[in-house]
Amino acid sequence: MRRRHRRTNVAPELDITAFLNLMIVLVPVLLLGMVFSQVRMIELNFPGLPAGEAPPAEELRLVVTLIPEGMEVADSRRGLIRVLPAHSSGQDFTGLREVLRQIKARVPEKTDVILEVGPDVDYQTLVTAMDTVRSYPAVVAASVVEGELFPDVSLMDAADDRRLATNNKAASGEGA
Repeated sequence: MRRRHRRTNVAPELDITAFLNLMIVLVPVLLLGMVFSQVRMIELNFPGLPAGEAPPAEELRLVVTLIPEGMEVADSRRGLIRVLPAHSSGQDFTGLREVLRQIKARVPEKTDVILEVGPDVDYQTLVTAMDTVRSYPAVVAASVVEGELFPDVSLMDAADDRRLATNNKAASGEGA
């Protein structure tokens, strides 16, 4: 009689060393990449009303015009409030913030503003203007917080041939 020798089947070992080395390198690289790719979103509203609706006559409609020559602040009641010509270093965002703070002190319930932007305004100037009309740095209990100005920003195109007003009364700040 012949004996059958049965071989014992041994499962081969899985060598996952190369895979683990890849994961050790890949995971930190992906985690570091996430920190640098954060996106900040700014919500915008576009001016206009639904079809057939007219704006109330007594409603204050605050408009900030941004063109390369400077900025203008106007409203629907009194017209031009302030003209802020651009300096050699750029736009006068500090002056804009002060004018808007004065307006906010008089009309605290108002939260919307229309930002009218000229065609030759660069992107960084536009974003800085949007940040300026939204809030201002305020000191409360020895810490700096953001005070609210007009957080609901609507964008609008300015005319291609739009020029800065040269009204002396508005430039002197009497209208604010």
